[in-house]
Amino acid sequence: MDEEIRWGVVGPGRIAESVMTDFAHVPGARPVAVASRSADRAAAFARRHGLERAHGSYADIVADPDVDALYVATPHPQHHAVALAALDAGKALLVEKAFTATTEGAREVVERARARRVFVMEAMWTRFQPAVVRLRELVADGAIGEVRSVQADLGVARDYDPADRLFARELGGGALLDLGVYVVSFAQMLLGAPDTVHATGSLFPTGVDAEAALLLGYADGRSATLTTSLRHPTPGQARVFGTAGWIDVLPRFHHPRTIVLHRTGAEPEEVTRPPSGTGYSHEFAEVTACLRAGRTESAVMPLADTLAVQSVLGEAAGHLGVRHREDPDALQGADLFG
Repeated sequence: MDEEIRWGVVGPGRIAESVMTDFAHVPGARPVAVASRSADRAAAFARRHGLERAHGSYADIVADPDVDALYVATPHPQHHAVALAALDAGKALLVEKAFTATTEGAREVVERARARRVFVMEAMWTRFQPAVVRLRELVADGAIGEVRSVQADLGVARDYDPADRLFARELGGGALLDLGVYVVSFAQMLLGAPDTVHATGSLFPTGVDAEAALLLGYADGRSATLTTSLRHPTPGQARVFGTAGWIDVLPRFHHPRTIVLHRTGAEPEEVTRPPSGTGYSHEFAEVTACLRAGRTESAVMPLADTLAVQSVLGEAAGHLGVRHREDPDALQGADLFG
């Protein structure tokens, strides 16, 4: 695919609003359409961002012949149904984190994508931030020796509101799927899939997780200690420990500008790599490059990693007594959020 890639946005919510300005930093990518389960919301979003078409249902944008790729920014339980329909229509996909509400849902999307040979990637922008790219290079070059442990936290204080998506079980609310996915994905990126998952935390009255602490264990003794919360703020920092030093990822680690390398016996080395735009541009650039190269998944955010992260999130949720569900009627239902 050498021509311009025409994008459609599924779900004009908060994250989609933030993403739109970064298309200007991605040569060859142009947003042309938006879909909401409310025609009025779709039309208003299209006017704000100069889009050519506004669809009043997700099914309509999936069927739009003038859209090449879809950015799925609906609530988590709706990702599954939208993604399956889009894959059957041959649309490339960038699906917001968390990829789906359940591990089973993620596995079904991945299996369908591979069967159809259609590109799909989780929109985990952290992996594409220039500072994180540099961190991975340093680790690969042995700057801190063998990585043995990862620490990461990401928490915010939100006033409890059962009407807000973040606290609604049917919309995939809770700390794990919105914020915990970042700490888990960061650890998985550096350590791989864990052998054991332990979690403790608390719930809001609606039954979604308010906070969680996770301990990921590996058979060879490596570990990750991770914290996420909607009940209290945290610095949003990460630290990667190796046998020959460590690397600090300064707040907020999921879209950092600066990392600090601490080699054993040496002075700290500060490395600053600012993002292009607000930072979302890099994941769209990755999709563009993959599509033009004919690839069906990204080497930076491969589908196997997405499945590993989703499995950890599902297991942690189970420890907390939270049961997430997919929304099978996402393409037909009334507007709840996007």
